[in-house]
Amino acid sequence: MSLQVGRQAPPFDVRSDDGRRVSLSAMRGQWVVLYFYPKANTPACSIEAQRFEAVLPEFERLGATVIGVSTDTEARQASFRDQCRLSFPLIPDGRKRLARDYGVVTGLRGLLGIASRETFLIGPEGELACHWRTVNPATHAGEVLSELERRTGAY
Repeated sequence: MSLQVGRQAPPFDVRSDDGRRVSLSAMRGQWVVLYFYPKANTPACSIEAQRFEAVLPEFERLGATVIGVSTDTEARQASFRDQCRLSFPLIPDGRKRLARDYGVVTGLRGLLGIASRETFLIGPEGELACHWRTVNPATHAGEVLSELERRTGAY
């Protein structure tokens, strides 16, 4: 699926690693940062997640929710949450439904997990506002925050 900035983001209604429902329609009226990462508890994924956690209060101040997605199991996601002390939802996408819906590259014809890091900034009306196809785990959270600040006028 080819997503285009300005068009509606694919809807989702999934369960997070801690059993909570996470639905794009329930988040209408707020910004959503949906970021995909290859594998929980790996060095680069841990750095990226911790960077998002470090600036989470700024995202929340701007009315944004951060959500991480990988093809890991609920148990592995929960372990990742505990190890990195994360407070935002993590989505176990073992069936790769979200990855397919968002066109995120998966490894070995989809047999393995997510092979790329991609992030989607979804606007308050459900539109795809920005898409990062390649990211640096150490600096990406700051990039997304800067873009959100620019779009909300909160420099």
